[in-house]
Amino acid sequence: MSEREIVLKIPEKVLLAEKTDPETFAHELLMLAAVKLYEMGRLSSGRAAELAGVPRVEFLLSLRRYRVFPLAAELDDLEAAGGHRSQ
Repeated sequence: MSEREIVLKIPEKVLLAEKTDPETFAHELLMLAAVKLYEMGRLSSGRAAELAGVPRVEFLLSLRRYRVFPLAAELDDLEAAGGHRSQ
């Protein structure tokens, strides 16, 4: 898979306010972007997971933390992969 590098300028005050380092903040930005693009229907869960740099199942399981819920078909995929869902 080819990748492109995108450079973002983040004010130092933002990093200080977040109490984080640039690498951790960059990872969180990618996850937030992936979640929002998935929520808007602009990326599939697989593509969003690629953007976030995590396996698809992990991405789907992490959506709850962002108060975004996977589609029914993806919940079925999670169950098949060993995820848990209350009936």
